[in-house]
Amino acid sequence: MSNLPGIVVNGVSGRMGQMLVRLVSESNAVRLVGALERAGHDWIGRDVGAAMGGADMGVLVTDDALEVMAKAQGVIDFTTPEATVAMAELAAQARAVHVIGTTGLSDDDLEKLRLAARHAVVVRAGNMSLGVNLLVQLTKQVAAALDEDFDIEIIEAHHRHKVDAPSGTALMLGEAAAEGRGVSLASVKDSGRDGITGARKRGDIGFTAVRGGDIVGEHDVMFAADGERIVLRHMATDRAVFARGALKAALWGMGRKPGEYDMLDVLGL
Repeated sequence: MSNLPGIVVNGVSGRMGQMLVRLVSESNAVRLVGALERAGHDWIGRDVGAAMGGADMGVLVTDDALEVMAKAQGVIDFTTPEATVAMAELAAQARAVHVIGTTGLSDDDLEKLRLAARHAVVVRAGNMSLGVNLLVQLTKQVAAALDEDFDIEIIEAHHRHKVDAPSGTALMLGEAAAEGRGVSLASVKDSGRDGITGARKRGDIGFTAVRGGDIVGEHDVMFAADGERIVLRHMATDRAVFARGALKAALWGMGRKPGEYDMLDVLGL
């Protein structure tokens, strides 16, 4: 087992972090070599398995990213923009694959990730599932086939704890729709409706965000014209689909040339 590629999970106490720890620890293709949390977290110094309520895994939770990255060939990161940008620099120094599922990244954050990708493989996607990435492709094709008589609305739903809106997946879908239409999303995005907004502008791509309960992730792309609607839908019922996709991306990236990639690259779409 010691000759298997080493994976670090960043943000191990979160929902995705715990899912990833379990998946990596059960894998026969990789091994868990690091479990990272922010400084001051009460899991620091504890075995990650015990901290998660199970048996010891032989990996202590730490806030020393530099130490664990020295042993890693890949890091999987579903955290915050600030934490992800900091990790990108360390992953680049270690020449480790950096798989990023973090959302809410600013243009400045993305530029820093681009710089890191000069030295290491960076795989970033707002959603790691096969189904969603197929939906992205379908959205682009349908948008290209329909003219602006069809309004495009992206409706996404997530659990009450999600802090960013629209979701990263919704933005992926918006980018795909805009690309299909041959426009930039920034020029047609409409996600701030409140009060007397006036009539919908022809050609705009709208976003609606729902937050509640424990919804894992649901995304609809609606093409609405007078007299008819086309709705493309993806529903995730288990976060394991994202974790499996992230691990697939980490393995895919090992041995690749440095650069920026996404799940369409990983899945050959």
